[in-house]
Amino acid sequence: MDASITRLYLPNGLLVLLKEIHTSPIISQWIWYRVGSRNETPGNTGVSHWVEHMLFKGTAQYPAGASDRLLSREGGVWNAFTYLDWTAFFESLPADKIDLALRLEADRMANSLFDPQEVESERTVVIAERQGDENEPLFRLGEAVQEAAFRVHAYHHEIIGSLADLQSMTRSDLYRHYQNYYTPANAVLALAGDFETAALLERIRALYEPLPSHAPQGSAPPREPEQTEERRVTVEGPGETVYMQLAYHAPAASQEDFFACTVLDSLLTGPSSLNMFGGGISNKTSRLYRRLVEGELAVSVSGGLGATIDPYLYMIDLTVHPQSTPEACLQAIDEEVARLQDSPPAAAELERAVKQAKALFAYGSESISNQAFWMGFAEMFATYDWFTTYLERLQAVTPADVQRAAQRMLRPSNRTSGVYLPTGEAPDEGD
Repeated sequence: MDASITRLYLPNGLLVLLKEIHTSPIISQWIWYRVGSRNETPGNTGVSHWVEHMLFKGTAQYPAGASDRLLSREGGVWNAFTYLDWTAFFESLPADKIDLALRLEADRMANSLFDPQEVESERTVVIAERQGDENEPLFRLGEAVQEAAFRVHAYHHEIIGSLADLQSMTRSDLYRHYQNYYTPANAVLALAGDFETAALLERIRALYEPLPSHAPQGSAPPREPEQTEERRVTVEGPGETVYMQLAYHAPAASQEDFFACTVLDSLLTGPSSLNMFGGGISNKTSRLYRRLVEGELAVSVSGGLGATIDPYLYMIDLTVHPQSTPEACLQAIDEEVARLQDSPPAAAELERAVKQAKALFAYGSESISNQAFWMGFAEMFATYDWFTTYLERLQAVTPADVQRAAQRMLRPSNRTSGVYLPTGEAPDEGD
């Protein structure tokens, strides 16, 4: 995989990553801030996501709505995302229009207004988003499982935050969070596409070097103690379908075991994509699909292992078959896990799991937008080298590595088990 990028820090601490790709007259720009729900405490949960929303509400130079009109007129697209460890904004547009995106992001890094009326309007929007999520059984279940799995670490709470915090936070709370974390020293600017590096870098320096900078205030969240016994949660709510979620404490992306766990995920439930633009591939050859879905214990099964700064969770989600029970599904999963813990996978099965994981990674790494995404994303929890060595580190995983990962991670004492039990009622239309 081509690793030729320009990497440098501006004097104010902004990390700039540039990669020339002259296959299409397009440039994709991503700016990443090292702030997410990991940086929140009780009383301000959801503040990172809300601040992300507020950066679309204008500056003195680009009032609310102006940026959207300008980008649309130039044929560009833009969006933003908040996650556990980071917040990211991106624009993809014709190469000769990139200066607009550069100016917009540099301006709102330092000059977002947080107009009080816009804050209150967006409070309504975010609360409505939260209430809409609560109509989804898997959101309700996932929130309960996450809260049970983490007792002290900030991964305890959902990214969108609690309803109580969303109702009580003030404009000052939001603006303080913005001023603390939206600073060049806490950001990564990544661009890929049809440009000349020297000229683009000169423009970036002109826009970003004058911006004031500081190291964000705040300490890392406390380390989560090792879980020593299985935790179980039950959630009741509207609907007619039973769901299950199993959450095992998993290694951080920078830990060596992460790659063995990635192959384990591919083998058990099918490969999961780390890239939101990566798509997916069939998981019908995975062990749990064959055991649960083909065995008519579950209607569907999927897994997910996220790349995070601190150890997070490996999730297994399933929709229970109407003629089955959560207990039967859990017993089948435990039997499949025990089989893997007792005997390493055959070489051919491991090769297929690795090949599928590599294919999914490749699908999510090809386009210009994806390559710009990966440059910044990898820096949120490691470095760009993590991305460029990803495939060879997957290939190096052995059957014994996968067996050892299953023995360490997939223990009942390391698991939080959640079940969603439907009441048969329709969701509240008022939510």
